[in-house]
Amino acid sequence: MRDDLGADVPLDAPARRVVSLVPSITEALAASVPERLVGATDWCTHPAELDVARVRGTKNPDLAAVRSLAPDLVVANMEENRELDVRRLRDAGVAVWVTRIETVDEALDSLGRLFAEALGSPEPTWLVEARELWAAPAAGRRERVVVPIWRDPWMVVGSRNYTTDLLARAGLENVFSGHEDRYPATDVAAIEAVGADVVLLPDEPYVFTEDDGPEAFTVPTRLVSGRLLTWYGPAMVEAHAVLTDPTG
Repeated sequence: MRDDLGADVPLDAPARRVVSLVPSITEALAASVPERLVGATDWCTHPAELDVARVRGTKNPDLAAVRSLAPDLVVANMEENRELDVRRLRDAGVAVWVTRIETVDEALDSLGRLFAEALGSPEPTWLVEARELWAAPAAGRRERVVVPIWRDPWMVVGSRNYTTDLLARAGLENVFSGHEDRYPATDVAAIEAVGADVVLLPDEPYVFTEDDGPEAFTVPTRLVSGRLLTWYGPAMVEAHAVLTDPTG
């Protein structure tokens, strides 16, 4: 059995005790196999009623706490988690499955393999629905958008990532999609100069609000859920309904 990066995952049977270091995958597990989820990060905020052991953050997990939960499997992500933490867990004899997700198709395929191979579980209904919804791009392009993810300094969503592909499939063109960096640093003047129709301001990782973000721009802005733009899993179903809505 191999994860998305081709690393061996030493599982002799479907994992029954799972620690998730990825908020979106935590939501996916909680929605589908809640009895198997024994630990998650402090950033795993969905579902709101999630009651499992917390193992600190995605970038600084408490590895001793993870090991104390005796997991059959720890789920990580190449972008969200540190390779050092993955290596230390593996060196301690913990099986780790690392996901690599930069497109909608990769999200669907990666989650499908995780459930089928590592968990020995039928494909969840939300994943079946997400496959159907995202099978074809939305017809036509509606808007040119830019997605800041931080300020002071300003950073935006660039190329080669899940968010840009998700937007494109929803008929929204990320004007920074051709940038060489995945999350380029920039400034307000550069953001306004690229000709976007609207600036989408998510509530994560930076929490943009009505009073923090819109005032910086003359271009129209819209507050959006960061979960819908960046989380793969059950959020993909809701994201399709929101992002493809021509009135949205």
